[in-house]
Amino acid sequence: PVRLAESGGGAVQPGGSLRLSCAASGYMGTTNCMGWWRQRPGEEREGVAAIWTGGETTYYADSVKGRFTVSQDKAKNMVFLQMDNLKSEDTAMYYCAADQNPCLMVAGDGEPWEPFTMWGQGTQVTVSP
Repeated sequence: PVRLAESGGGAVQPGGSLRLSCAASGYMGTTNCMGWWRQRPGEEREGVAAIWTGGETTYYADSVKGRFTVSQDKAKNMVFLQMDNLKSEDTAMYYCAADQNPCLMVAGDGEPWEPFTMWGQGTQVTVSP
């Protein structure tokens, strides 16, 4: 099985930046899409950013476009989420996730995205003055 481990969460002031990392281990041969989801208190989990493992095509939720950047290091099986100009509404538990389907299928047809099938434990991001 694929195991996903997030790191890099923490507390930051509005307008600040954080970089989340996700280390993937296990058999990655059937994984086509990796990305980040978040769950704000009292809300459903939502897709934030995704990247196709076979290339550089990326997908973003409208709420984070222009502020968040997803990237990957394929040699190290790692995915990153650079979050800039953070807002209080970005406060959430952030999850690294993966899916065997192409990103175009799970994240390319508008919001909400189709739930991914593999999940990490999550890392908390808190944005407050």
